[in-house]
This record gives sequence, C-alpha cells and structure tokens, in this order.
Amino acid sequence: MAWIKVDAAAAIADGEYQLVTTEDDVELLVANVDGEFHAIENLCTHDNGSLEGGCIEDGEIVCPRHGARFCLRSGEVTAPPAYEDVDVYPVRIVDGVVEVADEPED
Repeated sequence: MAWIKVDAAAAIADGEYQLVTTEDDVELLVANVDGEFHAIENLCTHDNGSLEGGCIEDGEIVCPRHGARFCLRSGEVTAPPAYEDVDVYPVRIVDGVVEVADEPED
C-alpha cells in the first residue's frame, strides 16, 4: 500500500475537507471531523456524482444535489436517496502532514 500526501493537518480546518486523487484515478474526500481525519471516495452512490460541495454535519457529508448522507468514519449511507455505502480509506498523520492510503480499507 502506498501513501499519498494531502496537506498539512493544520491546513484542513475542523469541518472542512480537501480532495486528492489516487494513482488509479479514484478521487477521495479527506475530511477533518473534530480533529480526526477520515477519507472516503468522493462519490454519491445515488447518482454517481461528486460529494464535493456538500457540507459536513455531525460527522457526515451531505450530498449537494439530493441530500443523501454518508458517515465519514465508515462510509455508510445514513440517509436516502442513496442506499449503497462508499469506500473508506486509511488516513495517518506523519510529521504533521495528512496522508491517505491509495487502497480502501478491507
């Protein structure tokens, strides 16, 4: 498993996120939730659109188009119209820099 540098942890404020793309062209949303960093695939399983532009509420990302919600910790869908979960990716902090794995968790 390879690790992708995202940004300095201090550069991603609580309740904010940044996007990063793996070598396999999978776009990930890396979010700061109460000082913990989580990464999920940037994909709403309802319409295969991007979650970018959605807001973070109570540890979930809200799809900006139809309001589906996904838990940032687990990738589980928590509100329709989506019914399929999204992949989550391991995250670590190394020397103050957020890094995300290029493969989803098992």
